[in-house]
Amino acid sequence: RGPVDTSTLSMEQMFLLVYNELHQLAARKLKGERDDHTLSTTALVHEAWLELNKLNRIRWQNRGHFLAVAAQAMRRILIDYAVARRRQKRGGGQVLVSLDDGDALAIAHERADDLVALEEALARLQAINERQARVVECRFYGGMSVEETAEALGVSPATVKREWAIARAWLNRELQS
Repeated sequence: RGPVDTSTLSMEQMFLLVYNELHQLAARKLKGERDDHTLSTTALVHEAWLELNKLNRIRWQNRGHFLAVAAQAMRRILIDYAVARRRQKRGGGQVLVSLDDGDALAIAHERADDLVALEEALARLQAINERQARVVECRFYGGMSVEETAEALGVSPATVKREWAIARAWLNRELQS
């Protein structure tokens, strides 16, 4: 694929440009998971589209910028989904969330309390270090690679790796306490 001037693309054109990537990312995350998820890969991508469509005034800097905003939208969708699931089940044993490239969709479905706890910890991290929180959004919620995250945030891959390691350690410590 050649370079595309994304600053002139409409929301629909940008979405179509990255749709397959978003879908493949979500599909990779769900590979090997149960078939009875009520929020499917396609549903998550389309829910993100509905959220992104509300942002009609954004000028997309590049493909990475769009993917980063899409990761934020998916994060909000997964959190809303987890909160709704949590309300439905009210209770049950809590199990800690692992941040080792986990499947956010599976966690949202099966461990809603954990995802809500992660969201609360991520909000605390965001108050301390915005970039680390954005790295977590891209990597965990968006399923983006180190290189994709670096492109989306305008930093080097080495910075992403360092911030990811620090953020994971901090969040894991927060979630264990």
